[in-house]
This record gives sequence, structure tokens and C-alpha cells, in this order.
Amino acid sequence: MNKTLSYYFLTVAGIGLLACGVYFIKTIEDPQGVLRALPYICVGLGCGLFGLGVGEIILRSAMKKDPTAAKQLEIDRNDERNLAIANRAKAKAYDMMVFVFGALITAVALMGIDIIVVLLLVFTFLFILVYCSYYRFKYYKEM
Repeated sequence: MNKTLSYYFLTVAGIGLLACGVYFIKTIEDPQGVLRALPYICVGLGCGLFGLGVGEIILRSAMKKDPTAAKQLEIDRNDERNLAIANRAKAKAYDMMVFVFGALITAVALMGIDIIVVLLLVFTFLFILVYCSYYRFKYYKEM
């Protein structure tokens, strides 16, 4: 499928999800169970898909109008210095996330929230740490 066509599809899907979410928020009088959160999830996903689609459509049309700017953008994206800066920023964010996520799990556990929510957070935290360890050992063997 054409890349531009897929971004138009994302935009339309985002508008559809947004409209469905707003419709359900306005029409359902007393939501129970899943229907309490589903409309708001649809609104959030719809806004995200709409923003992604429109942003890419605008970027592609601007790149078609100015090929020199498009070439410079491609050079900047693939520049080793910019890639190194982005990777270093990701590493710093990950280091901070480990401590913040650990503190969040501790706070949620101490608040007496349902044990399933706490276990989901703990398993997610452990999955991220195992994922990091796996790639650390993999890259250590390669280098």
C-alpha cells in the first residue's frame, strides 16, 4: 500500500474513533464496566491517530514542494552526531524511568490499590529490566 494512502487512512480512522468516543460519552447515561473507560480510550486513540496522520501528510507535502529541504532533513536524520545525541538522551530517560517507575510501584502498593494492578506494574517493570539486560549482554558479545 502507498505510504501516503496509509497516512490518509490513519487520519480517517482517527476522526472515526474520535467521533465514536464523543458520541458514546454524550449518549450513554449510566456506563457500567468497560463502557466507563472505552469512550475516553477511543477519544485518546482517535486524537493520536489523527495527529500522526495529519502530521505525516503535511510533512510529505512540504517535502514534495521543497526537495532541497527534504534532502537536508534526510541528512539531519541520518547524521551520526544527531543519532548519538538521541541515543544518549534515551539512555538518560531510561535511567530516570527505572527509579521513577520503582517509586510509582512502591507508592501504588502502599496506597492499598488492588493487587492485580500492582502485579501488572511489577511485571511490566521486570519485563523492561530483563529486556535491557538481554540487549546489554547481546551487545557486549558483539563488541
